[in-house]
Amino acid sequence: MSAARLVIYGATGYTGDLIAREAVRRGLQPVLAGRNEAAIAALAQELGCEYRIASLDDAGALDRALQGAAVTLHCAGPFSATSAPMVAACLRQRSHYLDITGEIDVLEAVHQSGPAAGQAGVVLCPATGFDVVPTDCVAARLHQELPDATYLALGFAARGRPSRGTLKTSIENLARGGRIRSAGRITPVAHAFRERNIDFGEGPLTAVTIPWGDVSTAYWTTGIGNVECYMAMPVTGIARLRRLNTFGRLLRFAPLQGALKRMVATGPAGPDAAARAVSTMLVWGEAQAPSGERVTARVRVANGYEVTVHASLAIVQHLLDGKPVESGHRTPSQIMGSGFVEALPGSSRIEIVRDRAWNPRPPAA
Repeated sequence: MSAARLVIYGATGYTGDLIAREAVRRGLQPVLAGRNEAAIAALAQELGCEYRIASLDDAGALDRALQGAAVTLHCAGPFSATSAPMVAACLRQRSHYLDITGEIDVLEAVHQSGPAAGQAGVVLCPATGFDVVPTDCVAARLHQELPDATYLALGFAARGRPSRGTLKTSIENLARGGRIRSAGRITPVAHAFRERNIDFGEGPLTAVTIPWGDVSTAYWTTGIGNVECYMAMPVTGIARLRRLNTFGRLLRFAPLQGALKRMVATGPAGPDAAARAVSTMLVWGEAQAPSGERVTARVRVANGYEVTVHASLAIVQHLLDGKPVESGHRTPSQIMGSGFVEALPGSSRIEIVRDRAWNPRPPAA
């Protein structure tokens, strides 16, 4: 078994496959890893890569799969079930850990492993994709522009269909309800807890709060204790989301979750290249200070999956190049800077607008 500079685990999933192909195109020579030997071997043969087989419930096999890896990019979800054993293996093997999750509980759990990562001399950086790179960079930029901000709102207007993996994770998260960060604490709230009109860059759209990953990461990036995340949504979608406040608990039953996930599995793996090419995303953020001063940021980015591919591999390359990064838990903007999103293919510059808020946001739910 040769030494591996980069291991991509979960390389045969929809997003993992996109990342593996782009990594090979860039000459990174990744080692592909996963538990399904037939699928991994076929992809490895197609791409001319080495491969390693390991199940996440086999610590010894995981250690062998990560042996010699400088960086491990974990792409196998749902991360609520897969992240912890992979983080543990990376700590044992002293490999930097990256993943493409946006699950709040997973992000918080990885943060808790930060001190152990510091001792091991490695970086733990979850959420290196669309959830949360653009919004994390916007949060960092807003904090730079308004250091005394005490309220932060982030959001996006999305187009296109998500992948099967994203839909399966969404089914799990819908059962947990909404969440915001209030006075420094992650706080459960109803689905669509708040509704507001937001100009994401093409005129006002109706948006509601969602439990997006920045509820976790934006706090570690900025120290701002009040964070809300919004998604533009049609009226019919908002109504369906709010109905989950009454019936959403049914999704906690494993048989129902299993049935819904099986339905999702019958659909396409994810959007094809043509669909991704035309599905740009609008990202927005707003910071407010107690004085009423407000700063708004907007940026246009490529399709979320394209962002995930290019952002993840840029962070991989940064770590492989040995550029200075303090070990421990880090958010994407803490590694790459607030301007990172502007350097991604298909991204615009971040637009900044300053004004005063005549309706200061409340600090708590």
